[in-house]
Amino acid sequence: MRGDQLARGLFATKQKQEAMDRPRHPIPPRLLANPVHLLSFGFGTGLAPKGPGTVGTLVGIPFFLLLAPLTTPVYLLACLVLFLIGIGLCEASARRLGVHDHSGIVWDEIVGFLLAMTAVPATWYWILLGFILFRVFDIWKPWPIRNVDRRLGGGFGIMLDDVLAALYAWGVLQAAIWLQTWNGMAGG
Repeated sequence: MRGDQLARGLFATKQKQEAMDRPRHPIPPRLLANPVHLLSFGFGTGLAPKGPGTVGTLVGIPFFLLLAPLTTPVYLLACLVLFLIGIGLCEASARRLGVHDHSGIVWDEIVGFLLAMTAVPATWYWILLGFILFRVFDIWKPWPIRNVDRRLGGGFGIMLDDVLAALYAWGVLQAAIWLQTWNGMAGG
């Protein structure tokens, strides 16, 4: 496999490539006047012409900064509420547009980022690392994420693949936090 083919393979799954090859499903501007669609499209960030999932994930950062001071159980409860709300939001927008998981629907990325950041320090370094890791796993879709993304429909399916990507990112973040703590204790 040539280098350019490998790079394309790493950064675009077959499903994503097929989605890029299809004509875009235009969003009627008045759609965002509806609060349900405004939220599912990440306050309009999902309308970004390039990388709407990445741009939409940025909305998760201020949400994280607001929720970070909470205890871990309360933080997780807030994420659960946002997840449950997201099932309805994403379902309504997907149904309205007639597209299972329109690229502009980014509420799932917002909630996924928040889950990835559970019990992670609210510093620029950890936020950047969490953002990058979450996007990598959300785009790459390692097993079983790709299967879930292909087989589960509706709002639950839209939300669940991002939750799984968040779990991968969270695991790497927690390992990095543990290593940093361990190195600090070993060096002190």
